[in-house]
Amino acid sequence: MEYLVLARKFRPQSFEDVAGQEHVVKTLRNAISQGHVAHAFLFSGPRGVGKTTIARILAKSLNCEKGPTPIPCNECSNCQEITDGSSLDVREIDGASNRGIDEIRELRENVKFAPAAARYKIYIIDEVHMLTREAFNALLKTLEEPPAHVKFIFATTENHKVPATIISRCQCYDFRRISLREIVDNLGKVAKSENIKISEVGLSWIAEAGDGSMRDAQSIFDQVISYAGININDADVEDILGLVDRKYLFRLSEAIGQRNAGACLLILEEAYLAGLDMKQFYQMMLKHFRNMLLVKIAADGSSSFDIAPEQIEALKSQVKNTTRETLQRYVEMLIAEEDSFRRSQETRLKLETILVRMAYLEPIIPIDEIVSAIEALEQKLQPGFVVPENIPRQESTEQSLTKMPPASTKPILENSIPAPVAGSDNLLIEDQRAINLAELGENFKKFIKRENPLLGAKIVAAETINFAEGLLTLTFPKGYIFLENISEKLQKEKIEQIAKKFFKKDVTIKIATIEVDKVNINNGNGRSGTNNVNDIKREAMNSPLLQKVLDEFEGAEIVEIKTITGGMD
Repeated sequence: MEYLVLARKFRPQSFEDVAGQEHVVKTLRNAISQGHVAHAFLFSGPRGVGKTTIARILAKSLNCEKGPTPIPCNECSNCQEITDGSSLDVREIDGASNRGIDEIRELRENVKFAPAAARYKIYIIDEVHMLTREAFNALLKTLEEPPAHVKFIFATTENHKVPATIISRCQCYDFRRISLREIVDNLGKVAKSENIKISEVGLSWIAEAGDGSMRDAQSIFDQVISYAGININDADVEDILGLVDRKYLFRLSEAIGQRNAGACLLILEEAYLAGLDMKQFYQMMLKHFRNMLLVKIAADGSSSFDIAPEQIEALKSQVKNTTRETLQRYVEMLIAEEDSFRRSQETRLKLETILVRMAYLEPIIPIDEIVSAIEALEQKLQPGFVVPENIPRQESTEQSLTKMPPASTKPILENSIPAPVAGSDNLLIEDQRAINLAELGENFKKFIKRENPLLGAKIVAAETINFAEGLLTLTFPKGYIFLENISEKLQKEKIEQIAKKFFKKDVTIKIATIEVDKVNINNGNGRSGTNNVNDIKREAMNSPLLQKVLDEFEGAEIVEIKTITGGMD
């Protein structure tokens, strides 16, 4: 007896046997039960998901001697002939080899005749998108108003190539890829029926190789049986499917996670010498990193993404110390390079450069961690600031602000600062002069920030701002990160222009520095340490975390760094 492959031997013969297309099956069964069967159908979807199979079952349901019925008997002569492919009234036409206008003209002539034995004359045209434009045009009128005894069922894997005029005359059904779980269950039933011993893991590997196609999975299962016999172990499945290559993927992703470019190149060299096709390996690598990303995001729900269960635990272990943002960047890099890699004549060299770039990619910090780090930095800036004793009171902006009333938005000119006079009120006038100097500096900082936010962000760190006889002196702590930039001629000219608008007269700029000592303070818990505000600002400016934030957000700028002198509400 001639051997029948599994895909044909176990082809569903009723709607109940169809896997993964419940939405199509339910609609068709209800239409048959209610007597609302259309005259033309268009089944579209990936290969091997049941389009032609359901077309045959629909034909049997309509022509069954006990029908029309949603459950064909599969015993009457009509059902048997349709199953065997020998029915005179149900014709299956290959659209690829009968694509011309002559074939369609012949079909148009034949539809006029009544069925030979069945209730309906049914035409199943597979890969209908292969018909020529002329053939489609010839079919239009017949398709729109066929005789009552004729039904058309079209199947295609590329429905976008079917003219809109044809689609509009059909009931359209979109077929889905079949899930990994449903394919595994089907293969398990096949194995039980054929007395084949195979593990659940082996079945999941075969199902994964089917890529959502039941027919492909069954064909692969046939191949595995031919290779290993009826007692199939996991090693046999690995050999026939080439799954041994997966070890290179896990080793590569681990080396990339460890930022070890040298190890990446050695692993790729080993894979190349083992005979792996680099283009196929690239696709495997892309899918592997996609799986890593999905496992990182979905965690326990990752089985829904058709990832074999035994892989999920290994992937979870690998992504444990890698951020979701970093994995996403890896996938984006591989997708971006896919087209150029496919066209490259030196695939190994191209893949080496991609792996090196991935290995040297700086880990991307999640936004919530950045926010947490910024909040921690704010907490560090929070404790009270003590002014060093060797700095004159009028030079301490921070201390002056604690005494002064709210700053006016109007410019304060140099002649508005009273000079000290002899007498008992001299000390009060000195205090007032210090307050006015502080207010002058704060008003100028606010003004320059409005005129030029970027420059204002650099000026805000000035310890003192003094203005006398047309000379504006800005004093910064030594080692200030923007000191060199502010001292440049172009920057000083910008400050002079803004200062001229503020003071209403010509202004000359002088940049000075001051030595600020670190001061020991007590935080109330008996612990003391250094907390000089300018040191903290410099630390913030040079923080790698801040640089990562600037790199992550295109166009981001440092506008201002504030120190908090009071407690948090």
